[in-house]
Amino acid sequence: MTQPKIAIVADWLTNMGGAEKVVLAMHEAFPDAPIYTSVFTPETMPDFANLDVHTTWIQKFPRALRRLHRWFPVVRVWAFRSLDLSDYDIILASTIAESKHVRKTRPGQILISYCHTPVRYYWSHYAEYKKHPGFGKLDWLVKLLIPIFMPSQKRLDFKAAQKVDLFIANSTTVQERIKKYYHQNSIVIHPPVDTKRFAPARNRQDFYVALGRQLPYKRIDLAVAAATKLGVKLKVFGSGPQHEKLLAMAGPNVEFHTDRYGDASDQAVTKALNNAKAFLFPAEEDFGIVQVEALAAGAPVIAYSRGGALDIVDDEESGVLFNEQTVDSLANAIQKAQTIDFMPSLLARRAKRFDKGLFITKIRKVVSDAYTKSSDR
Repeated sequence: MTQPKIAIVADWLTNMGGAEKVVLAMHEAFPDAPIYTSVFTPETMPDFANLDVHTTWIQKFPRALRRLHRWFPVVRVWAFRSLDLSDYDIILASTIAESKHVRKTRPGQILISYCHTPVRYYWSHYAEYKKHPGFGKLDWLVKLLIPIFMPSQKRLDFKAAQKVDLFIANSTTVQERIKKYYHQNSIVIHPPVDTKRFAPARNRQDFYVALGRQLPYKRIDLAVAAATKLGVKLKVFGSGPQHEKLLAMAGPNVEFHTDRYGDASDQAVTKALNNAKAFLFPAEEDFGIVQVEALAAGAPVIAYSRGGALDIVDDEESGVLFNEQTVDSLANAIQKAQTIDFMPSLLARRAKRFDKGLFITKIRKVVSDAYTKSSDR
């Protein structure tokens, strides 16, 4: 049997995060596959600089307008629909938003969606996004626009989901959402984690780490407030619309670290996690790759007991789970973790079940099976 021609599709490639690491692992699994995306900023994405990346016509927008691509979900739908992917047998889409809108244009084409979540601001977290859109000073305008555009966008998103041949969920929580919102079945393949890049220190230093884009739903504010309340040292990596707010509320025991693009550098994060007393994760995340990275670095995870954390953290064994997104609940969890003797080497072994090599093996098998099944029809 001939090998299928594969195209990888990503929503956008502008900031490095968990979804972008999945795209890189997909490309490692299928190195001949080109990558298609709505907009690409190579200066902020050095890992993609030498890859075969194709963009939509949004890339031709003036730079200032292109940077506001988050404002234009409808435009991204049109842009992805305009892509000509007729040469490919398999379209493998890493999906947070509109990439699943790409069109199958000939019989036998297979669209596989690696779904990080059904679009959060349409479905599972609509009320939260309506209250805190994450656009800073322009939140007031977005709050007015959301109710106007949301019904039609949800219909478009649902319709696109019905054309997907196979959904892959990144966690059991996302699998449940796919069934609830899209009425589709899915299989679970956890995201890839480069566990080998970490070298856990046996003797841990006396500081905690929080990491992520500083958006309202990430709840970095809880980590800052809890650390300030307890007087424990906290290193915060990342940036975002809430950065100034976090600076203002932080006590002298809280340090902020960013690189020249405003985000945390891999080297600094790796060093911090390798030595941290624990990692604070107060968000309800679809999966949360950084939780696995923390375990790989020997740091127990203190996490909110929702979403992907339930697939990753075993309470009182690889971390501590807390049940309310409040400062007191997180502070109590930090104090509880201080009474447990976590073994860095054991935490690192637990992280290996999410290693990138396993992801690559599984994604190759899924694609091969889907192509074989299609060829046998």
